[in-house]
Amino acid sequence: MKKLFTGIILIVLAAALAACGQDNGSDAGTGNLADQVRERGVLKVGTEGTYAPYTYHNSKSNKLVGFDVDVIREAGKRMGVKVAFNESNWDSLFAGLNAKRFDTIANDVGVTPDRQKKYDFSRAYSTSQSVIVTRKDNHKINALKDLKGVKVAQGLSSNYGEMTKKAGAVITGQDDLSKALKLVSQGRVEATVNDQGAVLQYFKTTGDKNLKIAAVIPSNAADIAFPVVKDSGLDKVLSEQLEAMKKDGTLKQISEKYFGKDISK
Repeated sequence: MKKLFTGIILIVLAAALAACGQDNGSDAGTGNLADQVRERGVLKVGTEGTYAPYTYHNSKSNKLVGFDVDVIREAGKRMGVKVAFNESNWDSLFAGLNAKRFDTIANDVGVTPDRQKKYDFSRAYSTSQSVIVTRKDNHKINALKDLKGVKVAQGLSSNYGEMTKKAGAVITGQDDLSKALKLVSQGRVEATVNDQGAVLQYFKTTGDKNLKIAAVIPSNAADIAFPVVKDSGLDKVLSEQLEAMKKDGTLKQISEKYFGKDISK
């Protein structure tokens, strides 16, 4: 009787251990994320939705549009899956990727050494040029070094935030570009650093005459790509689609739609 009881306990324990080892979630683990995306038929993408011309809402239709939005939609289409966007502010996008709320980020994400330690990236699909924006009547700031001790508006976790912090700037946390530029225009901060294309789009749509591009930072040109969790395999699949889009002219077409020139890579 004792042996029978012991045998039953061992069987129950073995079954419990086996259950613990089972993959009960469609997104459990990271090693087969590319397969999981195809199986579920949906690529989950994190984006701001407030960063024109890369990701924003059309003023008439309120539809999510933009350069990055169109690129990832086309990549998803070629993978044979739908693209579902999860909109969030910049400072929480990588947290969402880490928590697997989405599979990648489409938001003009620059490839930096620090990010490469934490994430895998698709092939680059464009390049980004950084600029310093000030009020037109500000003649003190003409280079990155001039930001030392200067109050600037930046996203705390962005590469622009890291850059201005290293330059010795005093950072006011603001990850929404339009709000950051308004702070500069109102004189509440002296400058902000961001992508040239996004800044020019803001100038075009708002007509703000108080602002100017005070300097271009050529040393901070960055490749733009889609980040994914390490060893997921999704970076390779996305790279295949982007390579095909580059070869057949689709990336160029999308680029010219939003910038009037080809910034694709």
